Amino acid sequence: QVQLVESGGGLVQAGGSLRLSCAASGRTFSSYAMGWFRQAPGKEREFVASISWSGGSTYYADSVKGRFTISRDNAKNTVYLQMNSLKPEDTAVYYCAAGFEVAGPLSAKAVMYDYWGQGTQVTVSS
Repeated sequence: QVQLVESGGGLVQAGGSLRLSCAASGRTFSSYAMGWFRQAPGKEREFVASISWSGGSTYYADSVKGRFTISRDNAKNTVYLQMNSLKPEDTAVYYCAAGFEVAGPLSAKAVMYDYWGQGTQVTVSS
């Protein structure tokens, strides 16, 4: 069992930066791949980024590639999402998720994840 708690969301102007954190409970955190998803009002949840259990492999949605960076610290049971050059269209609730043996393009599918956090709101003003 893994419990996930996101933090770091807030209000930022376009062009600004935020760093989201996702703290996980459970001794098996390092066994799981981690993903970030987001959901804007009236839209479906969409994939943002993922990272393998070791941190050696990452995967990004085209919409955030070059602006967002996912990383993890297994000693701290935490995964991060550094978001730079934010745009109003990045406004959404951001969720982290944990999945076992998830990698590459399959990591973009929400059904591959077993555990989800409650989400943190990110609002980018123009």
